[in-house]
Amino acid sequence: MNRLEGLEETTTLNNGVKMPRLGLGVWKTDNTSAKESVKEGIIKGYHLIDTAKQYGNESGVGEGIKEGLAATGMNRKDLFITTKLFNGDQGYQSTLDAVNGTLERLDLTYIDLYLIHWPVDGKYIDTWRAMEKLYHDGKVRAIGVSNFDNERLQNLLDNTNIVPAVNQMEFNPINQEKGIVEFNNHAGIQLEAWSPLGGGEALSNPEIKKIADKYSKSVAQVIIRWDWQKGIVTIPKSSHEKRIIQNSDIFDFKLSDDDIKTIDAIDKAKRSLWYDDFGWHNPEGQVVDAVDKWDDSPKNYKD
Repeated sequence: MNRLEGLEETTTLNNGVKMPRLGLGVWKTDNTSAKESVKEGIIKGYHLIDTAKQYGNESGVGEGIKEGLAATGMNRKDLFITTKLFNGDQGYQSTLDAVNGTLERLDLTYIDLYLIHWPVDGKYIDTWRAMEKLYHDGKVRAIGVSNFDNERLQNLLDNTNIVPAVNQMEFNPINQEKGIVEFNNHAGIQLEAWSPLGGGEALSNPEIKKIADKYSKSVAQVIIRWDWQKGIVTIPKSSHEKRIIQNSDIFDFKLSDDDIKTIDAIDKAKRSLWYDDFGWHNPEGQVVDAVDKWDDSPKNYKD
């Protein structure tokens, strides 16, 4: 399978919707860079694009989608667009209202996958009921969650009607969330990895470097291939054309069972972000986070 064929590979979610298995993330990217990244990603064969209101770049992503489709001649239905409900918008009516702003910023008529970004305690059940309505109304093709541990996910399953299609978690060689993976697999929920490369600690790991050298691949390519063979949907972020291509050049080799076991053994259960790191995580469920703000003045887009 070549790179472009691999980017067309999908997994079938629990509601029958087909989701690409490898996509492009735009976290910590301003609107200008997000536009260029998304445009380049679409031109280079990506179909899955992942953003969030929290990132402050939905408008740039929308522009990149428009320009990428124009450059390739593809249609909207050829793409799978994921975005996430902002923590400050959680609650039943506020969720129903918030999606309209997101659709306007993205300049889309529907979202392929809409996620609760974080489980704001005291609000996420009502939020999910609103997500169910958005799904039934056809504004979103699939609904899911992000950063839900097993306790909160079980509470959601016990008190609502639709099983989330996806749980997007921090997942990489340093933080493998094995208990959450097992729970999701049992519940029929697709796990999707954010921060799949794990930052410097994973990218400089000597064991993974040995494996990369064996296959004449980069450490990042080995990690993404590890995700692929484990059935994890993966959205590595890059704002550079060369790495956008490189991150998807993982279909001309296969890790051995021993390679997989070696990377599995690296796990330190070491999260970079969790509930206690945020101001909204408190017994009253008050949300104090703000949407990321960027200097969106034109920049030179270069590798």
